[in-house]
Amino acid sequence: MTRPGRTIRRASEDAPVIDETRSERTARLLVARLEALARVAGEIRHPEAERLVELASVATMRAVALEMIQAERAAEIWRDARVRHPQLPQVQIDLPEQLAA
Repeated sequence: MTRPGRTIRRASEDAPVIDETRSERTARLLVARLEALARVAGEIRHPEAERLVELASVATMRAVALEMIQAERAAEIWRDARVRHPQLPQVQIDLPEQLAA
């Protein structure tokens, strides 16, 4: 039973909007996580900061693999974070283009 005034759409009609919204939300979360890491990086021991950056990079790789964010956008966010916060430990990250079959 549908409610009055409610529009029923097929899932395929909303898919591009949902994907774009998910991607933007993922980008905002990544930016926020890197900003938080930058704030605490100077207050904790280097190995601990390095480990937090590694975890963030793994989360980024998973988001890219699950197509929640484009690899180019994720790499851009990381580059910007490094420019704004040079105190972030350097950790090598390789972002996959897409989930391997």
